[in-house]
Amino acid sequence: MAGRTSRPGRGVLDGVIDLLGAFEGRRDGVTQAELVRRTGLAATTVHRMTADLVDHRVLERLPDRRLVVGRKLWELGLLARVQGGLREVALPFLQDLYEATRENVHLAVRDGTAALYVERLHGRASVPVVSRPGGRLPLHATGVGKVLLAWAPESVRTEVINSAERVTAHTIVEPGRLARDLAGVRGRGYSRTVQEMSLGTCSVAVPVFDAEGAVVAALGLVTGLRRDPVRHVASLRVAAGGIGRAFH
Repeated sequence: MAGRTSRPGRGVLDGVIDLLGAFEGRRDGVTQAELVRRTGLAATTVHRMTADLVDHRVLERLPDRRLVVGRKLWELGLLARVQGGLREVALPFLQDLYEATRENVHLAVRDGTAALYVERLHGRASVPVVSRPGGRLPLHATGVGKVLLAWAPESVRTEVINSAERVTAHTIVEPGRLARDLAGVRGRGYSRTVQEMSLGTCSVAVPVFDAEGAVVAALGLVTGLRRDPVRHVASLRVAAGGIGRAFH
């Protein structure tokens, strides 16, 4: 099968980006054969690229020959403004919020039509969740995602509303109902979900505004069904306000 790098206008960097993108959601590692299938690149190209990336510590080869993201890529990722500037400013507020609630604390930004999780704090007593720092989840099915979607440009909202897919039996995907839900988020200033992303969990989230009044992130909590997260809205708003004032 012809690899993607054979198409006109694509270079080595395009192939590297395709290769690294294949690791998303695969923290346990990916085999070289899986990389060939997931990227569409030629096997010889994948072999050459992975060897170079391992040499530069961008990837790491495990004893069983699976490949995982290496420390060099993690170090470089920390330099990104979304991970560095926002995360550093927000972390003290996230820690205070976690200490006050003992629930999963999430900070996320919008990345196209997905919620990109910048940070997550949790403890042994926190309900299990699927989110992780650096991971992406659907905007329409998560608390932080609904906040980001509610304040997103109309074109983004329209795209997501018209293409929303069901994650659980409780996920709101009907266009009219989802549009009304997002209007409600903007009207009351916070989102609430019940088992839309994961069964047995519910969430609440609020926007983080910058000095110009633009939404730069969403701050949320995920709890078990027996604990109503809406009671934490005031605490979330205080923390979100502090983050917004400190972030430049």
